[in-house]
Amino acid sequence: MTPDTPDAELVARFLADRDEAAFRALYRSHAPFLYRFLLRSTGGEAEAQEGVQETWVRAIRGLSAFRGQSSLRTWLAGIAIRWSREDARRRGRLVALPDEDPAAAPFPDRVERLDLERALAALPDGYREVLILHDVEGYTHEEAALLLGVEPGTSKSQLSRARRALRARLTGGDDGRSRRADG
Repeated sequence: MTPDTPDAELVARFLADRDEAAFRALYRSHAPFLYRFLLRSTGGEAEAQEGVQETWVRAIRGLSAFRGQSSLRTWLAGIAIRWSREDARRRGRLVALPDEDPAAAPFPDRVERLDLERALAALPDGYREVLILHDVEGYTHEEAALLLGVEPGTSKSQLSRARRALRARLTGGDDGRSRRADG
């Protein structure tokens, strides 16, 4: 984060005297992204809301250690990812899927969205995280790898596998594993 970015100024103001207006501006700027990310990661609105709040609590505690080697949004995403993984372990990796709404049946776009949300929630954590970071949020493989604690090549291979698995779930086909030769 360079000193002339709006986030840098707001962080400095907050750290200097716990400026509430600066915190509110940071929150308004980054909370919607965190909510969308965590909603896709956790599969539930309550979990996403809890994750946003916990991410901010942790961010405030560690903000003085933030060195600006990445954008504030990327740093916050890293905190959210760690919280999401901890939450999944605590809950036994059960992902709450949205209930089907019978009233939504006449609207194909809502049914398709529900199918996509369910398929995304069913992906393994690593696949889901890299797919959301890269394809939905627009992070590069290098940025996603940094956030996930993996190598960029791993990010690329997990994204490829995630796309294949997601496509298979949405089309009812296999994910290509059955065509592989065993050892």
